[in-house]
Amino acid sequence: MPKPKKPVIEYRHYSLPIDFPVLLLSGERWKISDIKSEHLHFHNHMEIGICYSDGGVMEIKGENVPFRAGDVTFLPRYLPHTTYSSPNKASRWAYLFFSPEELFQHVIKTPQTNMEPNLRAIQARRCVLHKDQYPRVYTLATSIVEEIQRQSPFYRESAYGLLMSLYIELLRIHAHDENGPIREQEKYGEHALEQSREQERQSRQPDLVISPALEFITKNYMLPVTIDELAELCHLSTTHFRRKFHEIMGTTPLDFLNSTRVEEACKRLKSTDSSVLSISEQVGFRSISSFNRCFARLMGESPKVWRKGAHIEAQSAKASILAFTGWV
Repeated sequence: MPKPKKPVIEYRHYSLPIDFPVLLLSGERWKISDIKSEHLHFHNHMEIGICYSDGGVMEIKGENVPFRAGDVTFLPRYLPHTTYSSPNKASRWAYLFFSPEELFQHVIKTPQTNMEPNLRAIQARRCVLHKDQYPRVYTLATSIVEEIQRQSPFYRESAYGLLMSLYIELLRIHAHDENGPIREQEKYGEHALEQSREQERQSRQPDLVISPALEFITKNYMLPVTIDELAELCHLSTTHFRRKFHEIMGTTPLDFLNSTRVEEACKRLKSTDSSVLSISEQVGFRSISSFNRCFARLMGESPKVWRKGAHIEAQSAKASILAFTGWV
């Protein structure tokens, strides 16, 4: 019997706007086709999706979870998934990307490590919530999208408050998983549920093996980090870790660490008056020369030039989901 084919997992990076770090993708072009992608993907930020029409299947952690119009999806960063619509359908969506730590760390009084659900404990079916069972989640999510789209006076303040309420609501749902699973038979029907579970048994895959390293870099990029330490976090040998990291991320651990540091440096260059030298030290570079070299390689110019005005272009997301299979 041939071995089951391992899924290809793609990393999709989004740069959030610096002045208001919430990215909204919405409109008629954000439709998902009925073609199932052969690739799973994950993001560097939390994703909240709203399905406005039709239905289909979302594959999360090897489980196939059905969705329909009115569902709100809640996907922590670094959680591999893919989505495809029902045959001959193209479901329409809106997506919000944001970083809970960046937005809420000064408001939500909880340790930073508790700002997101535990990836290894999260239940895939808890990532898809229907408005009939969770009307407050649906109302908050759609209200955030409407605020950002309309951009009325004080829309950012309003969207911020709504997003924090939504995020707390979602954390509460995941915190109460021990109370029992959603009654899927009532939600989708017993036959559909059995089909979903059979697909799950056939396609179940392990969690993203390098996620502990990604989480550590995200939260500790400013500290000295060695490849051996990252490999140990993932319970892999250094050689295996390097190979697996490059296979999934398309880059080396060191290059990913430095790109994370440069992205954080851009935020500080835009929002503070700190010197370039001070910012380079704040984000973890040991010398100003290595910072300037990495910054120029990634951004196309020196930190000083970028700070003077060319950084405006960097506020828009450079990556586009439309470039990947599955989008109409």
